Amino acid sequence: MSASLTLVVVMAVLYAVGVFMLLERSMTRVLLGFLLVGNATNLLILIVSGRPGVAPYFGDEGTFADPLPQAFILTSIVITFGVSAFLMALIYRSWRLAHADVVHDDSEDIEVGRRTAAMAIERAVASDDTEFGTRAAAAVADALDLAEQERKEDEESINEQLRMQALHAETDAAERDATEEGK
Repeated sequence: MSASLTLVVVMAVLYAVGVFMLLERSMTRVLLGFLLVGNATNLLILIVSGRPGVAPYFGDEGTFADPLPQAFILTSIVITFGVSAFLMALIYRSWRLAHADVVHDDSEDIEVGRRTAAMAIERAVASDDTEFGTRAAAAVADALDLAEQERKEDEESINEQLRMQALHAETDAAERDATEEGK
């Protein structure tokens, strides 16, 4: 079997770019990444299907190409189309509800993750079989607390900026009133 080096390189690039785009937070980029991975998979099936240029069927005794990879590619195209339509519907719904296509972290999922981590810490402290003893469990709990503390500091920073903007707006309004009274 001699595969075309160009097709192999194109397939590898499509997979690489597709996976990179699938890891983004933007739903539109996730859709484009899915389409690229789907096309790369079609190329992979085409590459491994055999020698190119052979007719699907040529006479009774002639060589013929296996039609199964072509059927797989057609099936893959249909499945990719269906999943893409579903993703486009999700993107449209997200845009209509939130006016953004960026996926944000779900606070309930984060809380469930923290509870799971806390339960694992409690089990680790109960068994106390690490070389660090209870200090290792305390370090994990502190790391979770630091993430919460950073979130609170970010909220406080945003609130402070909003207060400063409101204060500047009030002083600007007072100065305008003073200049209008002086005229």
